[in-house]
Amino acid sequence: MAKTIIRKVTDKKGLETFIQFHYDLYRGDAYDVPNLHSDEVNTLSADRNPAFDFCEAQYFLAYQDEKVVGRVAAIINHKANKRWGQQRVRFGWIDFIDDRDVSKALLQAVEDWGREKGMKEAVGPLGFTDMDPEGMLTGGFDQLGTQATIYNYPYYPQHIEALGGWLKDNDYVEFKLMVPEEVPEKYAKIAAMIEKRYNLHARKVTRREVFKEGYGQRIFEIINETFKDLYGYSELSQKQIDHYVKMYLPMADLNLITLIEDWNADKKVIGVGITIPSLSRALQKCRNGRLFPFGWWHVLRALKFQKTEGVDLLLLGVLPEYRAKGANALLFADLIPWYQKYGYKWGESQVEMETNEKVQSQWGPLEPIQHKRRRCYLKQL
Repeated sequence: MAKTIIRKVTDKKGLETFIQFHYDLYRGDAYDVPNLHSDEVNTLSADRNPAFDFCEAQYFLAYQDEKVVGRVAAIINHKANKRWGQQRVRFGWIDFIDDRDVSKALLQAVEDWGREKGMKEAVGPLGFTDMDPEGMLTGGFDQLGTQATIYNYPYYPQHIEALGGWLKDNDYVEFKLMVPEEVPEKYAKIAAMIEKRYNLHARKVTRREVFKEGYGQRIFEIINETFKDLYGYSELSQKQIDHYVKMYLPMADLNLITLIEDWNADKKVIGVGITIPSLSRALQKCRNGRLFPFGWWHVLRALKFQKTEGVDLLLLGVLPEYRAKGANALLFADLIPWYQKYGYKWGESQVEMETNEKVQSQWGPLEPIQHKRRRCYLKQL
């Protein structure tokens, strides 16, 4: 048996090797959706990702006979640790061949680095922030992945659980939702009622409003306020908000983004729904995560020409004080007609904490199928 050697990533060449390993390990897989190479570089580079203002990270590669056989990122989010009163090192971007010596060595590297930094617990898979994919897939290995989530082989959780010491810290569930032929009566009735009773209204924004009038800023302020009490969340900084507005909104189809305003409070934005065409099949056709020479065409067809059957419900949020008023129904009543117009057949809910029954109950009229489950593991150091 070949000996496993762990090496730190210390330069751009090493980072390139780190990124490339996932493409090599999952090449041709029917369910994995690889990230764009450029997005990976931007996220993992300290000079490009504003999360490094409050995070530090070290990347590790595993080798056998000078061949790369695994990778992992060790991350400390100091803002999240302070917010939650924890001393945790996160592991993310973990991939490995089906060899338990490799997975053990990778996680040991994370644990050792965390101890050196004074951490008391290790947890993951998590990214720098909630804007990164999180949770190891433990069910739904025969389901197509999404751009915003992790896909991994079934042996990954088997390795983690066989190592000992790693326990469940949080489980997520995901739902496949059917696009109905018309807006479900439940959504339509509630939407009409809350418009009349509470003077809440759905609206679209123009590109000028997003970039010149501050609506891009408001969208992510709502996300901050909505997600602040969720597992492991750290508030997005102003630098991060600026980064995500520039990164995600220029190419967004604004018909698939809906805001909710309170017209009794000077049209205050109190909710947002950000949805995007599913890029899963398009990204699978981008060799090594690159748009050129041919990947750009597949992505463009999905983004601009709606040549995809699904829609990803990327970020949905309503301010806490408005949730009991049924404001989410306004989002669905506004977005579903656009899904019908574009010919979408199904949607993906993205990750939801398994205990978040209020969120899960809202999917009822959309024939929800709970088709994926994932887990964050925790170990005492």
